[in-house]
Amino acid sequence: MDSSIFTDKKIMPDVNDLPGALGNMYEMWQQLTGYVHLKYPAAMDLWNYSGDKYGWSFRIKDKKRAIVYLSPRDRFFKVTMVFGQKATDAILSSQVADTLKSELASSQVYPEGRVIRMDVMNETLLNDLKILIDIKISH
Repeated sequence: MDSSIFTDKKIMPDVNDLPGALGNMYEMWQQLTGYVHLKYPAAMDLWNYSGDKYGWSFRIKDKKRAIVYLSPRDRFFKVTMVFGQKATDAILSSQVADTLKSELASSQVYPEGRVIRMDVMNETLLNDLKILIDIKISH
């Protein structure tokens, strides 16, 4: 099952729970969340319980929408982002990896936009994630 490592609805995770759950990837989590707050200082952090099937996830929001969703797993985390058409066009003409562009281009279009999900298991996606965050914030 593809669920959070935090599954108990009664216990909302906090920052102290993350190092043990994420291991070496906790630093990457910190880099990404710090980058969002650097680029958008008014961003708000929010833990959300999505039900028994998915458990707890973390989102960073602006006033109206989520900028990025982070879902802790055992020693890694998932990043999910949703992009409208203008942001999608910007990504497709950006320097992000072709595999991410292909995933985004082939993603189903929802009313909120296209969804891209990435497993973050090492630092190889860091630069691409920063580009995606920049595009999300600017669109």
